[in-house]
Order: sequence, then C-alpha cells, then structure tokens
Amino acid sequence: MAVLVGIDEAGFGPILGPLVVSSTVFSLPHHLLKSDLWQTLKKSVGKTRKALAGRLLIADSKKAYNRKKGPKHLQRTTLACLNCLNKNPETLTQLIEVLTPKSLERLAEYPWYKELSNYNLKVDRADIAIASEVFNNDIDSSEMKFLDCKSHCIDVAYYNQMVNSVKNKANVLFTITSQLIKNAFDKFPDEDLQIIVDRQGGRTHYGGILQRMFPGVELKIILENPTTSSYELKNSGKKMNLHFVVGADNRFLPVSLASMMSKYIRELLVDNLNRYFIGFHDKLLPTAGYWKDGLRFIDDIKKHIPHIKFDSEQLIRCR
Repeated sequence: MAVLVGIDEAGFGPILGPLVVSSTVFSLPHHLLKSDLWQTLKKSVGKTRKALAGRLLIADSKKAYNRKKGPKHLQRTTLACLNCLNKNPETLTQLIEVLTPKSLERLAEYPWYKELSNYNLKVDRADIAIASEVFNNDIDSSEMKFLDCKSHCIDVAYYNQMVNSVKNKANVLFTITSQLIKNAFDKFPDEDLQIIVDRQGGRTHYGGILQRMFPGVELKIILENPTTSSYELKNSGKKMNLHFVVGADNRFLPVSLASMMSKYIRELLVDNLNRYFIGFHDKLLPTAGYWKDGLRFIDDIKKHIPHIKFDSEQLIRCR
C-alpha cells in the first residue's frame, strides 16, 4: 500500500483575510497511484457540478465555489469527509479545532472573529451522513482509506510577521507547505509516501529550498521540467517522494480536496469579517478580499465608519 498526500492553498493572492493551506491523506494500492481517482470513486464523487446525483463534488475550489450560490459544495464535501473520520463540527470554532487548532488563539485577538463559536454550520446532517457513508463504502471497495486531513490557517497579522521574517509571500507559502510535508513524513515513516503539491508561480528547481527546509535529508532530483518537479527525500530509514505539479488542483483528487477544504475555511472567516464591518453600516458592500475590491472595501470602511478603529496589521496584508 502507498500513502498519497495532496496539498493546496486558498487565499495566496488577496489583501484581506487569511491564507489557508491544507493537506488530505489517502492510503491506496500501488496500482492506483497513476489512476484517475475520480473514475475509481465515480459512485461517490464527481468532478463537475453537472449530474452529481447526490455524489460529492471534489474539484479545484475555483470551480467548486460560486459566490452567488455560496460555499454549499465546499461545506458538503468538507463535512462529509470529516464525518468519515468521525468528526462532526457544528460551529466554526469546532471546525477550526478539528482542522487547524493552533490558529484559534490568534484568531481570538481579532474583533471580527469574536463570534466564531456562535457561527453555526447550517447543514443537512442526514445528507452529510449519507454522502459520507457512500464515499466511505466506495473507498473501501477500492481498497483505499481516507486517513487524515489538516490545515494551517495563517491570519493576517501572523502572515505579515512571516513576510517580514522570510522576506516574501512565496516563502511564507512554502514554509507552511513544508510543515504539512513534515507532518506527513513524520506520521507515515514506514509507508511508500507520495506527496503532491499544487505548484505556485514559475519555480522549477526546489532542491535548494528543500535542503534548507529539511536539513540533513538526502535529496535526489527525479525530474525538473516546466510542469513537474519531483524529488526523493531520505532520512533515518524514512523515504518520501515529493511532486510539485502545475495544475495539480485539477488533476489529482487529494489536491482538489485540499483546495476545497482550504477555501471553505477561508470563506467562512471572510464572511465573519464582512458581517463585522457591515454591522456598523449596512450600505457597505461585502468583499472577497482580493486586491482591487479589498482596497475598495478598506476605503469604504474609512469613508462610511471612520469612528470604527481597527488594527491595520490585523486587517491588511503586506505585499
């Protein structure tokens, strides 16, 4: 059996709201490593909204999420997968406790995140249970298992501190991604560990930065080309293969699932930010936090509610 890990983020580009990076972990027979897992699990999951017929949508979050329809698919898929692990959060606080508990203490410092424990996840629990059971049965019949999922939620103030420390936001993302890689490396030391990361930016050569992130590890370059960079890392009898792949969030089911979980957490936290400021002035228009509209939102806050003070280090990301 092999262990397949998918890693992806949501919120790398915006000026407002957190950066969230997630990993999902499956065990599967070796012959399925190069298979299309959407086909393998076609009884329980689909890659597009069309003709789902009750199956879970697992797709790149940019395709799974629609602002007009809200985070319905992000929520249903995330909660059904958590149900497979016997975890059933009912509030946003509980969701964060399950996926990214270390961020709770930092989030508690923000005025717009004070009500997370009162933010209920409004879902059809019976539907979640059925979808989860179908997914679990489909996985079992394919000799697979859904083993784990976890996230790192990097709030704005912490993000700004990290940028100042590691000099740019690409290094911030790689630092957080490396933590998830290390988690998997430590947790599955005796497995054939394959980790796929959705590749950001134009970097092709990761050898140097991997050596800095994992000092003492023996590194072998397997492949470096414009679409894929693959490496073998060994340390104290442990081994993993690490693949940075362009468009991995659309090509590999575990990466798509990580993308959706990251996006779900981010959207809920951005919704809390919007609710907080709009609560002071109902003419404020909500924002998704991306640069142009995020700057508009900041200007509107200053214009319409100048008496509401905020810490810019908590609200606005540095570049």
